[in-house]
Amino acid sequence: MTDKFNSLPDNVRGALWLLMAGVFLSAMGVFIKLASEELHPFQVAFFRAFFGLLVIVPFALRTGLSGVRTTRPGMHLVRGLIGGVVLLAMFYSVAHLPLADVTALSFTKPLFLIPLAVLFLGETIRLRRTVATIVGFGGVIVMLRPGGETDPVAFIALGAAALVAVITIFIKILSRTDSPNTMVFWSSLILSVVTLAPALVYWRMPSLEVFLMLVALAVCGTIGQSMLIRGYSAGEATAVTPFDYSRLIYAGVAGFLVFGEIPDLWTVAGALIIVASTIYIARREARLKPGSRPTTATFDGPAGGSSPETVREGPPQAARGG
Repeated sequence: MTDKFNSLPDNVRGALWLLMAGVFLSAMGVFIKLASEELHPFQVAFFRAFFGLLVIVPFALRTGLSGVRTTRPGMHLVRGLIGGVVLLAMFYSVAHLPLADVTALSFTKPLFLIPLAVLFLGETIRLRRTVATIVGFGGVIVMLRPGGETDPVAFIALGAAALVAVITIFIKILSRTDSPNTMVFWSSLILSVVTLAPALVYWRMPSLEVFLMLVALAVCGTIGQSMLIRGYSAGEATAVTPFDYSRLIYAGVAGFLVFGEIPDLWTVAGALIIVASTIYIARREARLKPGSRPTTATFDGPAGGSSPETVREGPPQAARGG
């Protein structure tokens, strides 16, 4: 079975990895909402960070402390602090908003990344990607129900997506000097410390049932993250990125079956606009950097958990157009 899978074309394997990743990451969202019925979302976020640290430490330290040594501890600290805010915000959003809404808003990260790349990475962004970004933000406005009553928590989810874009800038800078193992180790360690303080404010001992949910969401998050990394590593961005949006479908179905959530017209229309604009941006990005190969690191991103950020090695950033 493994041999047959490995014999498939790269883009097909990449697409399949992303489709499977969507299942596990959506399941993680379900477990977050279920666990948050008994525990505060901040406590659930701490357990996710702590269980992730337990998994990562043995792998990160197998080469000894030299394998995770860094010359930029301050940058790792700031990145970890921002990541902690993101994790707390996303878990709070998942607990209080429909899964489909949180998932759709999480996909706005590329829209925020465009202006940040101009400001901090010296990238040149021209007319077509500028228009696509503006259209994408138009989708955000549609999704937030113009002229209607918007749940304030939606702005928390949107703010978290913006901070994920900030973390991505940190990853791109740190990847010039530090290995993915180093970045993952320090991120996980700082996340556990940062999320512990707010978790203690609302602390209560979880029941056995909820503790098993916490373990399940950590497992689903770790497996989903691994599959996401494999997917983007195996295939070309232009070919596999659209399959990542399968999470919108999974989240919608899971939200309906488990919690009775039904996405309204504004959510569907806004999500479609966001997806279309970010797919276009991804295609332009890949087309302008032919021959680049991805390396992977992680940031603490949407849906409450570590998600992969692909850092591509290619031509100098400032030389790009689009």
